[in-house]
Amino acid sequence: MEKITAIIPCFNEEQTLEAAIESVKFADELLVVDSFSTDASLDIARKHGARIIQREYENSASQKNWAIPQASHEWIVLLDADEVVPMALRAEVEATVASDPLEVAFWIPRRNKFMGRWIRYSGWQGDRVIRLFRKRKCRYENKHVHAEVLADGPVGQLKNSIDHDTYLGLNAYVRKLNRYADWQARDYHPKTGRIGFYHLWCKPAFRFFKHYWLKGGFRDAVPGLAISYLQAYAVRMRYLKMWDLRRTGKL
Repeated sequence: MEKITAIIPCFNEEQTLEAAIESVKFADELLVVDSFSTDASLDIARKHGARIIQREYENSASQKNWAIPQASHEWIVLLDADEVVPMALRAEVEATVASDPLEVAFWIPRRNKFMGRWIRYSGWQGDRVIRLFRKRKCRYENKHVHAEVLADGPVGQLKNSIDHDTYLGLNAYVRKLNRYADWQARDYHPKTGRIGFYHLWCKPAFRFFKHYWLKGGFRDAVPGLAISYLQAYAVRMRYLKMWDLRRTGKL
């Protein structure tokens, strides 16, 4: 079987990093891509024998594209620090790589946990990410937020899921949304016209309606309501930040 490198991007992830590392111990190399953490993240990585490389954070895609060529092995499993590879997925990844597939990358379903509850609706159903791929055939698209892998070849689909718990408290989650809104303002700026009522009121209202009613957020109880509200908040913040960046000439 070809060897595997597990890559975990990291910045102050001491609360979740150990579980992520433990879940990819099957890999032949563990590469932690650190953005100069100031908490115990590096101690945790060293304890588990990770190879650590460091670079100032620009955006997620840039960080990953910088790290991928530095992997020692052809097959990459890329995991965010708040994700875990369950045993069933581990077995499927190992079997897939051992089969020497024609595909150069694989979509993997992702189960998302929020406010202590596994989310089954709220627009998060059907979530999937490319996290297993060949080093020489894949890179991330040039986006600040939610960049996906661009594959030079066929892309397959795995059956088992990554587990993702993105919630470290409401304040932390809102801070994360604000960071994303700032980055998305830059991504959306070239294709967005004059910002007005439609962007600041209609689009957020529809986003809430979409997640809560069309995507079944009401079926996820309070966490579903929170997701729907926060998604609407994130849309409004994206355009407010864009308006402000344009006003100050920073775009």
